[in-house]
Order: sequence, then structure tokens, then C-alpha cells
Amino acid sequence: MSRCPDNAGAPNGANGAPDPKELAAMVRKLEIRSRRLVNEMFSGEYHSSFKGRGIEFSQVREYQYGDDVRTIDWNTSAHKNDLYVKMFTEERERILMLVLDGSGSMLFGSGRLKKELAAEVSAILAFSAVQNNDMVGLLVFTDKVETYIPPRKGRAHALVILNEIFSLRQCGRKTDIDAALSFLRRTQKRKSIIFLLTDLLGSEYERGMKLLNIRHEFVLIHIGDPLDHELPRSGLLDLVDPESGDRMTVDAGSRVFLARYATHRREERDALQKQLRRMKIDAVYLDTGKSIIGGLNAFFRHRERRA
Repeated sequence: MSRCPDNAGAPNGANGAPDPKELAAMVRKLEIRSRRLVNEMFSGEYHSSFKGRGIEFSQVREYQYGDDVRTIDWNTSAHKNDLYVKMFTEERERILMLVLDGSGSMLFGSGRLKKELAAEVSAILAFSAVQNNDMVGLLVFTDKVETYIPPRKGRAHALVILNEIFSLRQCGRKTDIDAALSFLRRTQKRKSIIFLLTDLLGSEYERGMKLLNIRHEFVLIHIGDPLDHELPRSGLLDLVDPESGDRMTVDAGSRVFLARYATHRREERDALQKQLRRMKIDAVYLDTGKSIIGGLNAFFRHRERRA
């Protein structure tokens, strides 16, 4: 686990850690809400969405009428001149890895911060895994790996992860998604369910996603904000890039500029969605200005139909 020096990063109230009492209250409130949503809505969806993914090959036997033809082992069948099917056994537990973007852009939000939305989604996924007796781990990254908690089982471990998400002080503010994905390829030897939670401000991540998706169940959860799509009509706005610190002034009183901004961002989003579909990457698009329930439910239903 990596930690910043005490004098690194932003002060408390920005990306610094809250005081222990405030932290405990935040985690407890999030646990109560997340476990209620898991019990009422998401536990079954989580399990059924990834059914059949947590199994391993056991043996072959002769084909019997009614067997799923997709389980036929054609190599064995050709060798023995008869039809044989593969038998599988369910793994004792699956591994869920939460990969959380901790860069400066995740500290932005017009209502709540992107980091807060990502924390809520992480909690729901973590407690869904706990309820299904799966192991949960955490990787937080900026332009490097900030912290890594290996997967373990149980509610107590899920709370350790939530405490880490809220208390972490990032050393970096920029984004290097490929560095995080490379770290996962080196450390996650067993097939895992990997959720990457990020606003995807970065580049050169395509190859890393493809490689992880070959071996693991890889899902991108894209965290957005209303201001990522449109700017309100106002006047001159001074904007600061949260990762580079670059500044620029824009005329948000101009209808032409606002329309151009909205069109540009819409084209960027459409291009991203097409790219992810080409890469066969499952993606969920969530927004700080909306409830996460609809987006997660739609994703789980899509996964269940495909399973």
C-alpha cells in the first residue's frame, strides 16, 4: 500500500482525509444505504449477471440427450469418435476488484463529487460481493498506483475498503489508466470480476482494457457530471484543469459557444461508446446529477440476458 508524505497532496476538505469521527460517520451512512440497496435490489442481479463466470473445468463425460451443445468438447469427441461434453464445477468464491480513479478530475462535481458517486457505487458492489460470499479488493490510482488492498472476504474487509476510499490522500493528480491496468495484469492471476470506475480522462488505455477483458470479466463504470455535457448560460467563466492546473476563460454568455461545447462533448461521448463497443468492453454510464439505480439495473439486466 502506497501513502503520500504528510505534507503532500491537498489539505483536508479537498482531497485530504476527514477527521476520524467524520470519516466513521460517512462510512456508516454509506454502509447503511448501500446494504439496503443490495438487499432490496442488487444482490440477486449481481449474482445472476456473472453466473457461469465463476466456474472451472472439471472433467469430460459422454454426451447425453438434452445436454447443452455449447459444452461439447470437440477435441475429445474427435479423438474418441463419439460426442463428449465438458463438466464444470463452481469455484468456491469469485474475486471482485474495484479499480478506482483517484485523480484530480474525480474531485470535481456540480452537485456531488465524482469521487463520492464512485464511492457509493463501490460500496454497492462490495456489499453485493460480500452477500454472495465473494472476495473484494481495491486498487486506487492516479498517474501511478496509490494504494492496493488484496481481495479478502467479509463485511469487515468491505469496511476497510470504504475507509480507504474516503481517507486516501493522493500523491498524484493526473491520470494513467494503463499503469493501473498493467498492475492488475501482474497481480490478478485468478480470473476476476474487475470494475474500473473513472471519468476516463486519459489516453492509451485501449490495449490494457483489451488484455484484461480476455482473461477477466472487465466492466467500465464511466463517472460523469452534468457540466461535462453542457455549461449553464452565465458570463465569463474562469476554468481550471483539475489535473494539469491549466487555466482558461470562456464566454458562457455566448449561445454559439455553449452550443459548440455541447456538440463537441456529445461527439466525444458517442465516439467513446462506439470505441468501447468495438473493443467488446461492457460499460455503465453514471452521472453525479442522477440516481445510480437505473443505470446499474439496466447493466445487470443486460448482463443477465447475455449470460
